[in-house]
Amino acid sequence: MTITDHRFLKGAPVAARIIEEARAQALAAAAEGWQPQLVSVTVGDVDAVDVYVRNQRRKAEQASIRFGERRFPETATQAELDDAIAALNADPQVTGIIVQRPVPRHISIKQLQSAIDPSKDVEGMHPASIGNIVYNELDLAPCTAAASVELLKATGLDLKGLEVVIVGHSEIVGKPIAFLLMSEGATVTVCHHMTRSVAAHARRADALFVAVGKPRLIKADMVKPGAAVIDIGINAETGPAGEQMIVGDVDTDSVREIASWITPVPGGVGPVTVAILLRNTMVALRRQRAEHARAKSAEPAAEPA
Repeated sequence: MTITDHRFLKGAPVAARIIEEARAQALAAAAEGWQPQLVSVTVGDVDAVDVYVRNQRRKAEQASIRFGERRFPETATQAELDDAIAALNADPQVTGIIVQRPVPRHISIKQLQSAIDPSKDVEGMHPASIGNIVYNELDLAPCTAAASVELLKATGLDLKGLEVVIVGHSEIVGKPIAFLLMSEGATVTVCHHMTRSVAAHARRADALFVAVGKPRLIKADMVKPGAAVIDIGINAETGPAGEQMIVGDVDTDSVREIASWITPVPGGVGPVTVAILLRNTMVALRRQRAEHARAKSAEPAAEPA
């Protein structure tokens, strides 16, 4: 893979722009007494999660956003975690909450996500946040979905009327991408495990998004010449010499000979996803400040002495 290939739609430049925008907003807010803070909730010890948390902390520091951690043992109960989320919801110094995945099997991630105050749901995964996308309230969309759309926008393609195919229809990636793109005027087809011919749909796409968790599923003969291909998959694969590799859902080496743009794995959607998390934190802070102002204006005037 030639990293200088112009067809690679790398996430780092897009992420850097978003982080710099968040940093400017965070510094301005802090100067007015509103220091943003993102708090991570981790349950159990998982090495991969620790890597994610370190990366989130580093990027948050770049954006001048405080980063806090709440760590719980694998034996923590659902009730203990729900109580912890409730405490974070009530803390005015906490702007946003992110629950790290995976959690132990006895914990319901959906229940934890639903327990987060929607105004602090910077992952965009609360049912209310996902539902708002249907009504074109897009500023707190799920991070991976928003990052994928941001990368498509980076190509400069006009999204109005663009023929888009999404392979994968999960609640936090495929479906939100569809609604985000429809709000931009794109014509969207969503493929799933019951779709009769994924290849037939994929071949007519001006932009192809893939998020199914199947290594190298999309081959060159499934891609329209000149298309933009956004590969959201992350899969572990063992190489010929026994080495561990991370590959996407797209057969990158063959598809990049056909596509005009393709996101590398790793280095594509991932960096932008973290940047969107920080952008969402600033969106959450703006909403909280607005709510604070409304509440203050509704307070009864003080009686004269």
